[in-house]
Amino acid sequence: MATEQLTMFEDIDESLVRSEVVKALIEYRALKVQKENMEERIAAGAIHLYPSVREVNPLNNMKVRQMEKALEHSLNEDERLIIEKKYLSGVKVKDTQVYIDLGFDKDRYYEIKRSAILLIATALGII
Repeated sequence: MATEQLTMFEDIDESLVRSEVVKALIEYRALKVQKENMEERIAAGAIHLYPSVREVNPLNNMKVRQMEKALEHSLNEDERLIIEKKYLSGVKVKDTQVYIDLGFDKDRYYEIKRSAILLIATALGII
């Protein structure tokens, strides 16, 4: 089934897509914290708690919301677990550790991971 779903992705440079999705996932972690910190500062009336050396991009909150929707609505449970453990935990972890921790064999792990990355790329409009 997963192989059939991915046939629409055949004519893309998967290496480039993977690179863009991984960058977006890493950026998402930081942007999510930025959003939460700003909400906390606004609630406390301390908007300018730290000096700002550049203007905050007003699209950052949209990036956070869109990534959250992509993770929540475009991935199944296995895909989401892999993405969370591999890219969103804040700890650098090897693929081997992830598939052992989750109880997948190597081939199945990489199949699910590939599917998740392509689905995130599709949800975000990268492909």
